[in-house]
Amino acid sequence: MTAVSATDDAREILTKYYEYANAGDWDRWCDLFAEDQVMDEQLAGHVEGLETLRSMMKGMGSMYRAFRNEPVHFLVDGEKAAAVSHITAVSPSGEAIEAEVMNFFRIVDGRIAYMANYHDTVPFQVLGQG
Repeated sequence: MTAVSATDDAREILTKYYEYANAGDWDRWCDLFAEDQVMDEQLAGHVEGLETLRSMMKGMGSMYRAFRNEPVHFLVDGEKAAAVSHITAVSPSGEAIEAEVMNFFRIVDGRIAYMANYHDTVPFQVLGQG
């Protein structure tokens, strides 16, 4: 795979990552990850393995009344990529959530092998209110 096609492949995966998340299509979203994926998610913690991720994402539909994660900018360098995005969501109790996010990805053989996200956690505290 040439550097250009690797970059194009990574951009396509990033585009689908946000497209599927915003559609609430968590099965297809999980399909973007490698079987042995590792994720450092700021709210959920350290997550290893695709089946663990799939299980975790089954609860995503009840975690928010509404959820949008809109990409603003992608940076891709070989198998490493970063995305700046903005989350707009509504908690089950109706509280608004707004957060700027930075995600780091390592994409290997067309799948996300590693992902970490970084954002202010304060806006998400409303998820613990009920």
